[in-house]
Amino acid sequence: MQEMQELVDWIIGMGLSSDSIQEILAGVAERLLGMGYPLVRASIAMPSIDPLQRGFSVAWAPSSGISVEIQGHDGAGQEMFLRSPISHLLSNGLLYGRWRLPSEDGTESFPLLQELAGGGATDYVMKLVAFPEGTALGGVGFSLAGIGHNGFSEKQIADLDRFLPALALACYRIAALGIAVDMLAVYTGSHTSGRILNGQTQRGDGTAINAAILLADLKNFTSLNEQYAPDRIVVWLNQHFEAIGQPVEQAGGEILKFMGDSLLAIFPTGIDNPSDACERALASAKMAMNANNALNRKRVTAGEPAIMVDIVLHVGEVFYGNVGSTRRLDFTAIGKAVNEAARIEKLCDSIGRSLLASGSFASNVQGDFERLGSFSLKGVSKPADVYGLPT
Repeated sequence: MQEMQELVDWIIGMGLSSDSIQEILAGVAERLLGMGYPLVRASIAMPSIDPLQRGFSVAWAPSSGISVEIQGHDGAGQEMFLRSPISHLLSNGLLYGRWRLPSEDGTESFPLLQELAGGGATDYVMKLVAFPEGTALGGVGFSLAGIGHNGFSEKQIADLDRFLPALALACYRIAALGIAVDMLAVYTGSHTSGRILNGQTQRGDGTAINAAILLADLKNFTSLNEQYAPDRIVVWLNQHFEAIGQPVEQAGGEILKFMGDSLLAIFPTGIDNPSDACERALASAKMAMNANNALNRKRVTAGEPAIMVDIVLHVGEVFYGNVGSTRRLDFTAIGKAVNEAARIEKLCDSIGRSLLASGSFASNVQGDFERLGSFSLKGVSKPADVYGLPT
């Protein structure tokens, strides 16, 4: 009785202080071993809201320690889930399941149970705890595999209900925070999400920063929308944004937003030395152009339309922060430099170049930019010197 209460207290303490489900699972398993549970495996499984995974499981074994398994949204991940004990419980509306190994009917349907039986396990118990509705974070599954002729005693199984609520609550807290951090980064970018989580959430919160600006605009999307179904257009749009956005992120840029068929990214600079950020922005622009061209070659081979991209590079001061209405904010970059980049992009077709740079940007990179002329920009008082790479 005292040992179980101490376990509950320990879980609550870890739920408040730790951000690691792995650490908590290992501690629970080791304490259950000390309480006489004949454990050979313990695991926690949870769904995910991550766009790259449908769920994950953390497993502990006395010989190998902690392991983590991710289930994707692809066919393999779906097949893995459908052939799992947790899927069996969910599809039958159950919160508890127990399988005697290896001879019980139905064991052959679950690869995990076959594997455990092959390793000498004789008993497998799983319990589910549901979370409040409202998100895809539906609950947690906790399972134990045991050895010995009798496996787990009835008291040991009954005692799971004494600490499972605390364990589920700890997992919920950790997973909810992780989802908030990860999904905010997916929708706003890692640097921006960090600022938001640190409390920059009021309208007008932000700061003036110097940054290299990359603005990419996919061409002729209006006509494509008239010719093709929206679902095909979305697929193509995502493919091109992936081709363009990946080099930006690899070079340390922050994608601030996707605006229809355009992408806006910044590379924060030092006040006195913007060259490094400009060099990284230029390198990412070249890689993005190459990746976009490679994608178009594949699409043309498949009988689909090519979608070209115009990219403009600029550098200057921007306001980096919150703008919008009281309850609907956008953390973005605005200012004279962003406006100038947008105006320069409008020159791409008339100049006949797909990659343009402002004079201030070209002066900060070790490249062979050539001056293409001085151009009036709508809404900008002074003409702008515009540069391009030699064709």
